[in-house]
Amino acid sequence: MAAIGLAAPWVLRRATCALALARSHHRLGINKNNIIIKLSHYKVLRSFTLPHPLTSSASEICHLAQAIKGEEKSANEEVKHILEMARRASSRREVLHTNFLTPPVLKESMLALEKLSDIRAVAQGGYPQAERCRISIGHPDVLTSDPDVIAALSVTGNFGFQPCSHGDFLGAILNKGIAREKLGDIILQGEKGAQIIIVPELVDFIILSLDKVGNVPVSCTKIPLISLDYEAPRTQTFKTVEASLRVDALASAGFKISRSKLVDSVSKGELRINWIPVSKNNTTLKTGDIVSVSGRGRLKIGEIRSTRKGKFEVELIRYL
Repeated sequence: MAAIGLAAPWVLRRATCALALARSHHRLGINKNNIIIKLSHYKVLRSFTLPHPLTSSASEICHLAQAIKGEEKSANEEVKHILEMARRASSRREVLHTNFLTPPVLKESMLALEKLSDIRAVAQGGYPQAERCRISIGHPDVLTSDPDVIAALSVTGNFGFQPCSHGDFLGAILNKGIAREKLGDIILQGEKGAQIIIVPELVDFIILSLDKVGNVPVSCTKIPLISLDYEAPRTQTFKTVEASLRVDALASAGFKISRSKLVDSVSKGELRINWIPVSKNNTTLKTGDIVSVSGRGRLKIGEIRSTRKGKFEVELIRYL
């Protein structure tokens, strides 16, 4: 016991986290023997053996950080899946909940659900201006109030000397193995850190496991939704003149990187237009499009004007 004492904080933190995972496995009916914790003097050996790949129905409710991340569905597939959920909810008189949806999928889904007379749909993102929301679907006789399907965390640390971006917070959480669709918006709080919207079943795991964002040690606490402190994001607006409206031309100008680096991001699947991954760097952009690149942030295409020389003067709005 004396030998273990020197490493007690390290051991206890990981043992507690593993026990939380074990309870999560138990709630899902997964064999707890798949989690092995062995304490031996200074060493802590951990082995997490996942069972067979999760089915689509299981992945919808899975809240384990080690859950396998499936391939992303297209927007049309997601809307189709949500309409199928609606038919199931109506016929069984039950309430079902989606994961967090991107704005395009959310918009199309709500428009489609509004046409169904035997379905009530409620979209929630934690605060009125939320971009990513979950939809609760049920028969009007059953879905009589807003379900409790959104939770919020405050992630705090000393960010005064080491500011962290939206991507830093997102990456720190995703690196725990959590699928993106389990997370809602991330509200930056400057030197104080950030507030994270998340599915309720992952709250305990994040509190136990998230201890660093970038190089900054952090602590996490659950907060009520009413405490969310949203402010409109800061932006920088500037103009560029380009020969075309291709994404590689406008995004490289907007993010101030070389076109070759931008093309490389496209090939790696790191670039999205309106939250949808894009695989072709010659995709044409239009006013209102949102372009995001992993690790570089987000860009909005503003007003587009043709010049006398046949080029395009484009207003770019960079989110800081």
